[in-house]
Amino acid sequence: MKKLLYITMALLAFSMTSCEDAIELQQKSQIGLDEFFNNETDLQLFSNYFYPNVLTQNVEGDPCFDDQGDDMIAQPLSTLLRGGNSRSVPASGGGWSWGVLRRINTLLEYIDTCPDKEAVEKYTGVARFFRAYFYFQKVRRFGDVPWIDRQLGSDDPALYAPRDSRELILTKMIEDIDYAIEHLPVNKDEASAPYRVTKGAALALKSNFCLFEGTFRKYHGVETNGHDWKYYLDQCVDASEKLMSGKYGTYKLYSTGKPEEDYLNLFNAQDANKDEYILAVKYDQILGIKHNSNAFTLVATQGQPGYTRKFVCTYLMKDGSRFTDKPGWQTMPFVQEVANRDPRLQQSIRGLNYHRKGATAILSTDFKLSQTGYQPIKFVTESKMGSYNMDMNNTSSCDLPEFRYAETLLNLAEAKAELETLTQPDVEITINALRKRAGMTGMLDMATANSNPDPYLLSEQTGFFNVTGANTGVILEIRRERGIEMVQEGRRWWDLMRWKCGKMIDQSFNGQYIAGAGSYDLTGDGVADAIFYVSGTAKPKAPNGETVLEIGKDVVLSDGNSGYIVGAANQVRQGFNEGRDYLYPIPSDDRNLNPNLVQNPGW
Repeated sequence: MKKLLYITMALLAFSMTSCEDAIELQQKSQIGLDEFFNNETDLQLFSNYFYPNVLTQNVEGDPCFDDQGDDMIAQPLSTLLRGGNSRSVPASGGGWSWGVLRRINTLLEYIDTCPDKEAVEKYTGVARFFRAYFYFQKVRRFGDVPWIDRQLGSDDPALYAPRDSRELILTKMIEDIDYAIEHLPVNKDEASAPYRVTKGAALALKSNFCLFEGTFRKYHGVETNGHDWKYYLDQCVDASEKLMSGKYGTYKLYSTGKPEEDYLNLFNAQDANKDEYILAVKYDQILGIKHNSNAFTLVATQGQPGYTRKFVCTYLMKDGSRFTDKPGWQTMPFVQEVANRDPRLQQSIRGLNYHRKGATAILSTDFKLSQTGYQPIKFVTESKMGSYNMDMNNTSSCDLPEFRYAETLLNLAEAKAELETLTQPDVEITINALRKRAGMTGMLDMATANSNPDPYLLSEQTGFFNVTGANTGVILEIRRERGIEMVQEGRRWWDLMRWKCGKMIDQSFNGQYIAGAGSYDLTGDGVADAIFYVSGTAKPKAPNGETVLEIGKDVVLSDGNSGYIVGAANQVRQGFNEGRDYLYPIPSDDRNLNPNLVQNPGW
């Protein structure tokens, strides 16, 4: 039954693409759509198109596992991280695409012709969910954008309308998502969960975009004639608490009582966990619907991704104390560096005793596959599943999360901290619940955090640097927790943008500390896994199959023959433009077609 459902969904999505292409090319009077929407199946068929064209974790989108930011880099660096004139105004594209919105509005215009009024309410909720999500993606990318809530003909004056204010857009988004929350099903226990939008997904979306808007307005000093930043954070709190109440679907953190592996196993499972994944994108080997998470980490030509040392240093010790308070933390060898840390560290990168799912061989960091030496393992699955080799390009099939319950907990904690309404009981059911699932023994205490904010997280060289107020310490701890819990899930860039912390991408991309030429144990078994040697000296032998690396060629070290591995050493970084880069540019072709579209500042 489950396989049949996925096949049906895939076929419907395929047929929907063909149908919609035809719709785009015909005159409105020739479509006959008023005769198409006869029952719930027709409405589902039409709305299937929205999933792969709006959700971010799909084949055509920007999957989470290769999410570059100040926390993880890949080869080559994204244009966002290179900055400067590597970013330019495109002629077309660049995220300024509106085709899926037309399809959403088409459904909303014709849906009342369906005689099944219960289905009409449900699929109106689906369409308005996706319209709210579509506009969230547009607002966070471009700021002000045109609000369009109907089909537009080729001679419609609205095609040449100016951009509407983000205040108007957010007001409309909240109207849409509130309708979706009221009319979508709970649906959590059905076979399609969590692959269909539900009340829980709508609440998660509202929590996300209201947190974004509230913090963006606060840190960017956005003033409008409408709602202030506190209003949006209040909306975030309301949506988060409703989701956590259990009345809109029962969600919880995934846990089997094995904190040393639960976090990793949540992301390397083939099927999305229904307890924690509120909305996910389905992948399937049999149907040939796959992505690239294994190859991204394990094939040298696919990215050589690595976490940055600056980010790795934010992981606390298991007892809740700061790693950066330990004597000698700056030059610790890797084995000591990762020992006794927040257990999520060794469930996110290759650390001590790491082995692939379904295998027992201990694997060390492969410096030829990770340009910082902190090699990601999140979303890395077994190498084979039946007859399928899953380590080749685009052959992975684990489901990817769109929204999960952990993020809602983080949203609630952050919104209340910014509003200065957060209490210790709130901390217990959010941040400390996440730490408990991870196996941490040290928990967040608000009074302690606020009395002694972490200087590492406040530093202009390594931290957020612009947090102030009575809750400074707590806000820093929540940002720490968010970075660690949500790493590689497509959130980091947008978090930096809303916090007005774009300059953090100009901070160091360094990796592991290497004291100099010699042999290095990376798994804690006392046996060397890598050998570094200085250029111009004889290449050492590798009697036990160690990786041999030439300093200055295979790896660049910050102090010449010793120091931190320099990530992206061969790439020019021109820096984040504070007056320009918080918003994307509108493509030039679109502005030529519509002169009323004013370009974003600096572009």
